[in-house]
Amino acid sequence: MKSISPNLNIMIKACEKASKILIRDFGELENLQVSKKGPKDFVTNADKKVEQVLIKELSKKKYSIISEEVGTIIKENNNNFWIIDPIDGTINFLHGIPHFCISLAFVSNNEIISGVIFDPIKNEMFYGEKNSGAFFNNQRIRVSKKNNLDDCLFASNLAGVKDIDINLRVSGSAALDLAYVASGRLDGFFQRKLNIWDIAAGVLILAEAGGKISPINIKKIKNHSIVASSEIIYKDLSNLLANF
Repeated sequence: MKSISPNLNIMIKACEKASKILIRDFGELENLQVSKKGPKDFVTNADKKVEQVLIKELSKKKYSIISEEVGTIIKENNNNFWIIDPIDGTINFLHGIPHFCISLAFVSNNEIISGVIFDPIKNEMFYGEKNSGAFFNNQRIRVSKKNNLDDCLFASNLAGVKDIDINLRVSGSAALDLAYVASGRLDGFFQRKLNIWDIAAGVLILAEAGGKISPINIKKIKNHSIVASSEIIYKDLSNLLANF
C-alpha cells in the first residue's frame, strides 16, 4: 500500500474489521426464508453491529462523529469529525444482492480530507486523500475519458429522469456509484435526496480521480442533489439534466 496518513490507515483498518460482520450476516440471509425474525430487523441489527465496530475503531482519534444510525456524537475536537455509513445499499443487502458497501469520510474544518468505500463481498477498496490521488486496491484510478454522452453509462435512482435518453443503471448504492465513476466503470452519476453519509467519501475519491461534482454543503445532513462525472462531459450532462 502506498504511504497514507494515520487517519486513512485507521479508516481502512476499521472497514476491514467491520466487514467481517457484514460477510457473516450476508451469508445468513438465506436462513431468513424460514425465520420468524423479520428480514428488516435482521438488516437493522447488522447495520448497528457494523456501526458499533466502526465507532469503536475510529474513536481511537477523539473526533466527533456523524453516523446514519446513531446520529451525531459531539466530542471536544469538533473541527474534525468522521462521517459513517455502515451499510450503503441496505435494500440490496436485505435481498441477498452482493452490491453494498461501508462508506467512511474524514472532515477537518468543513473540508473532506479522506474517504474510504469498501465493498466487502467483492473485496474492493476505493480510497483517497485530498491532494494525494484516488486508489482502487492500491492502484491509482482516474475517471473515464469518454466525450460523447451517447457512449456513456450513467447511474441514478430514476427519480424525475424518465424522459432522458441516456444509458442508465440503478444499482442501489450511491457510494459505490460514485466510486465506480471515480474508477471509470461508470461515466457519471446524478441523484437527489441524498444524505451526507451517502456521498461524503465518494465526493473526495471522485475529485481526487479527476472528476467534477456539483458543490455540496458539508454542514447539511440531508437532501443533497448532485451531478458527478469527468470534467469532459460535466457541462453536457448538467445541461441535459437542467430540469432534474
